[in-house]
Amino acid sequence: MIKNAKLQFDENGTPYSSEFDDIYFSRRDGVAETEYVFLKHNKIIPRFSAQIKTFHIAETGFGTGLNLLVTWSHLIEINKSKETPLKLTFTTFEKFPLSKSDLAAALKLWPQFASISSQLIEAYPDSLQTDNILVLEDGLITLRLLIGDVTDCMRTLDLQNDHKVDAWYLDGFAPSKNPEMWNPVLFENMYRLSKPDCTLATFTAAGLVRRGLREAGFDVIKYKGFAFKREMVATRGVDYE
Repeated sequence: MIKNAKLQFDENGTPYSSEFDDIYFSRRDGVAETEYVFLKHNKIIPRFSAQIKTFHIAETGFGTGLNLLVTWSHLIEINKSKETPLKLTFTTFEKFPLSKSDLAAALKLWPQFASISSQLIEAYPDSLQTDNILVLEDGLITLRLLIGDVTDCMRTLDLQNDHKVDAWYLDGFAPSKNPEMWNPVLFENMYRLSKPDCTLATFTAAGLVRRGLREAGFDVIKYKGFAFKREMVATRGVDYE
């Protein structure tokens, strides 16, 4: 049985999970955090520009859908200059999904994304299944929303060759709040589902995450964190300072 998250808003108006006693995104600036942690450290914009046909992003923790919206907005802009528009597959996992009404309430926080968030709300099922396919942006974006424990969902997921993941948004509630998610089986299956040149980024620099990713096969290092966070982790590569 699917259990919806109990959406609350803290004193600053930031969406908050009572299950995990944690916020869904930075109180400082959720959009800027997504841009810095996930897009910049996965080199999403230059890769979108260079990619010819399709790109696959996978995410642990759909939450309010903010990471999708920010990525989607950049895809629209980049496709304006492409002769053949790039298609995006966005696979995401969520144990406690928001209800449709709570999702709509959360998305009101970002009026700059109103035109695309309305598409997401319209496509979002009133009653979610364990595996949901949402077609967005006139077919250019396929959102696959898998409901359940992320480790269990990922363990049974099978992606073949060109359909494997190009970039991971390793999100979700902090390891201190949600230790069960950040486990070796998760990291091993992320690696199994990745293309050879796949990248990843995550807001946390917790030792168990860093070590687990390396043991699974990812070459990751620490970078400067977003805002007040001292460090984060991403695939070794470009120096973003």
